[in-house]
Amino acid sequence: MTALLASVRSLKEARIALQGGADMIDLKDPRRGALGALPVKTAAALVRFVAGRRPVSATIGDLPMVPARLAEAVERTAASGVDYVKVGLFSSPRQRECIRALAPLARRGCRLVAVLFADQRPEWTLLPQIAAAGFTGAMLDTADKARGGLRRHLEDESIARFVRQVQALGMRVGLAGSLKEEDIAPLCALSPDYLGFRGALCTQAQRTATLDPVRVAAVRARMAEATAREPALLAL
Repeated sequence: MTALLASVRSLKEARIALQGGADMIDLKDPRRGALGALPVKTAAALVRFVAGRRPVSATIGDLPMVPARLAEAVERTAASGVDYVKVGLFSSPRQRECIRALAPLARRGCRLVAVLFADQRPEWTLLPQIAAAGFTGAMLDTADKARGGLRRHLEDESIARFVRQVQALGMRVGLAGSLKEEDIAPLCALSPDYLGFRGALCTQAQRTATLDPVRVAAVRARMAEATAREPALLAL
């Protein structure tokens, strides 16, 4: 069943997400970019607040593809106590080098999630290397939120191929990128492990605004309706 991941930046938002039925709590600062990072102290406080009620992930920030810098950011973020650390693999000739640099952290037990960007011509050929490096998961997102959502950049069949390939490699797969309520049913039909939301959960659907309990409830209801159909769709 596809889970609902809600991105939050404060204790108030984390409380709204938990009360609204989010399955996963994702920590990031949307004012700092697609994967803007929260300060480690803030992330640690939010981990303590969630207190194991839901898995918690956190982003390391919109960082350049410099292996040593990524590894340092991953270690710093992991020290906050989150369950998963999300790493953006932005378009760069050094992507594979960066993946190799993070493999030792994965071997030490850090659960890494690679984020590929639909609006940057993502390389599916990276996925076997990501899996071999010990990453726990991979997800699709969008880097430039002004250029539209995930399904503007990739056809559903391409997204479905991504989902199948990631799952075949033994990793969890997530889909995000300015998703709207109308994206929920078609994307749940592809059976990803989770869908990630920020803007759709916020006041006036603005990702830099505050989470709105009414919008969180609406997305949760759509998710429940869509996931109830998943077994029937898989049986067809």
